[in-house]
Amino acid sequence: MIARDLQEMHGSNGAGSPADTPTFAIAFGGGGARGLAHINVIEALDELGIRPTAISGSSIGAIMGAGMAAGMSGRDIREYAIATLSRRAEIAARLWRMRPASFGEMLGGGIRFSQFNIEKVLKSFLPDCIPDTFEELTIPLSVTATDFYGQREVPIAEGDLYSAIAASAAIPAVFRPVRRNDCILIDGGIYNPVPFDHLKDKAQFVIAIDVVGGPEGDLGKFPSSIDAMFGASQLMMQSIIATRLRTDPPAIFLRPNVARFGVLDFLRVEQVLRDSAGIKEELKRAVDAAITYVVHRELE
Repeated sequence: MIARDLQEMHGSNGAGSPADTPTFAIAFGGGGARGLAHINVIEALDELGIRPTAISGSSIGAIMGAGMAAGMSGRDIREYAIATLSRRAEIAARLWRMRPASFGEMLGGGIRFSQFNIEKVLKSFLPDCIPDTFEELTIPLSVTATDFYGQREVPIAEGDLYSAIAASAAIPAVFRPVRRNDCILIDGGIYNPVPFDHLKDKAQFVIAIDVVGGPEGDLGKFPSSIDAMFGASQLMMQSIIATRLRTDPPAIFLRPNVARFGVLDFLRVEQVLRDSAGIKEELKRAVDAAITYVVHRELE
């Protein structure tokens, strides 16, 4: 169906120019381990033969977006994620090597509950094919972070890539903030959980994938302090997303089935991928519907 509609947009003899081909840009949202579902989305785009003209990402979406923008296929990312996140002992060993070097370092600036430097974590866990700078990527990428003291969203699309995606993924109470260009930056999802607005005018169709989810549990049981903190963050982000959708929605907005997973459930990578597999067909249907609508409108 999609292939047929693409041919119609080129003309019945297939002689249309490349400029006639529908273009897509994609925004990968934040949500911690729930964002592993983005792998299914990337695989679906690969199967459709869609190469985005631009990518934006927030938090885990910035990390997944960097992988795709670096030229990794969905299958590449899946295989790397499973191989890396399924080895509990290896993960523990890597994290142990990144612990504070001394008691003085741990207490520097006061007692902190989150001591992991996310830039070091990313350099330890991300594949070698991720380049050092935005300029080396094969697809334009923009990521969003939050300026803690400046109280604003900070879009980043140039310069050092690792500090940018680290800042975008610096979840409060889990990772240290990141200093970049004299700003103290934290999780981009605080201001813009699914940055589809960064892609305006970048493509004919913008696809946005929301993996924020929402609190789930037994109504007769109070959440723990940690669950309440992360749940409150989810509710805040969903409010932001709802507001942005009312003002300027993307052509395609989808939510994979990942709400039951926690923000730190990375060891459950295969379960996340399995439970969210339905997003692949959902995305294909949405792309088909979008292209069909444009084809029929142009033929009228």
